[in-house]
Amino acid sequence: MLKKQLFIISLLFGVISSAMAADPVKLYGQLQVNGNQLCSEQGEPVVLRGVSYGWHNLWPRFYNKKSVKWLKEDWKCTVLRAAMGTCIEDNYIENPEHALNCINAVVKAAIKNNVYVIIDWHTYYPQKEEAKAFFSMMAQKYGKYPHVIYEIYNEPMENTWESVKEYATDIITQIRKYDPDNIILVGSPHWDQDLHLVAADPLQGFNNIMYTLHFYAATHKQELRDRATAAWEQGIPIFVSECAGMECTGDGPLDIEEWTRWVEWMEAHKISWVNWSISDKNETCSMLLPRADKNGGWDESLIKPAGRQSRKFIRQYNEAVYRTKKEKK
Repeated sequence: MLKKQLFIISLLFGVISSAMAADPVKLYGQLQVNGNQLCSEQGEPVVLRGVSYGWHNLWPRFYNKKSVKWLKEDWKCTVLRAAMGTCIEDNYIENPEHALNCINAVVKAAIKNNVYVIIDWHTYYPQKEEAKAFFSMMAQKYGKYPHVIYEIYNEPMENTWESVKEYATDIITQIRKYDPDNIILVGSPHWDQDLHLVAADPLQGFNNIMYTLHFYAATHKQELRDRATAAWEQGIPIFVSECAGMECTGDGPLDIEEWTRWVEWMEAHKISWVNWSISDKNETCSMLLPRADKNGGWDESLIKPAGRQSRKFIRQYNEAVYRTKKEKK
C-alpha cells in the first residue's frame, strides 16, 4: 500500500513539475502590444517575470548556457535580461568581442530553453551610432526568433525626453529594417522615472513599443507608482525591466513591505517585471555570494536575501500561471 501511495504521489509531483517547467515562448508565442498591454500571439494579456544578469563587463562568468537553464528551471523565470555594459571598464565599446561572446551565450541559451530574453544596451549616456550598428547586427541575427526583446537605452540620466525620442526613433527604425515585430523597450529621462513626459508625447508610427520603468523599493514609493499609474491609464504600455527591494544605490536594507506593494501593483496592472541582478558584488542588490558556481545549482546558502526574495516572488507568480494553464487544458 505504501509503495502504491508513493507511486501516486510521484506521478502527481511529475505532473505539477511538468506544468511548472512549461516553456514560456511555447506558451505565449510572438509577443505583441495591444493598447497598454503586453499580449501573447493569441492576444491574451501576458506578464513576464524574471531576473537581469549584472553588467556583462563586471560579472561575465554568469553569462553562460547552464545559468540560463538553471534560472528557467529552478527560479521559474520566463524572461532574462542580458545587461551588456557600454560604459565602465572593459565595456562593449572598448572590447566588443568579449561583450558579444557574453551576450550571444545568453541569447542562444534562452532561445534553446524557450525563455524570453532582453538584449539590453546598458548605459546612462547616448551612444547612438554604436547602438544603431549593434542593434542592426542583433536584429539581423535574432530577429526571426520570437524570444528576443530589445532594450535600446537602459537608463537615460539627464537627457530631455525630446532627445531620448530622437535617439529612440533612429534605433527603432534601424531594428525594424530587419525585425518587424519583436518588442522594443524605450527608456525615459532620470533613470526611467519620467513616464509623465512619455504620456504627454509618446512615440508615433511604430508598433510593439513599450516604455521602461525602473524602481528600487526602499527609495521609490507611492509617488512613483502614482506617476506610472497615470501614464498607464493614458495608454502607455509599461515594462519594468529593472527593479529591486533596496535603495536606488543598490545597497542599504531591503524594504520587503514596499517591495511587496510594488509587486502587487505590477500584478494588478499586468505589468512585466525583471529583478536586478545576477552578480556577486558585496552589495545588497547582488543576489549571489562570490562562492556561487557560475553555472547555477545555487541552494539558499549561496543566495543572498535579495536573491531569495526575488526567487520567491518569481516562483510564486509564475507557478500560479502554469497551474492555471494546466487546469484549463
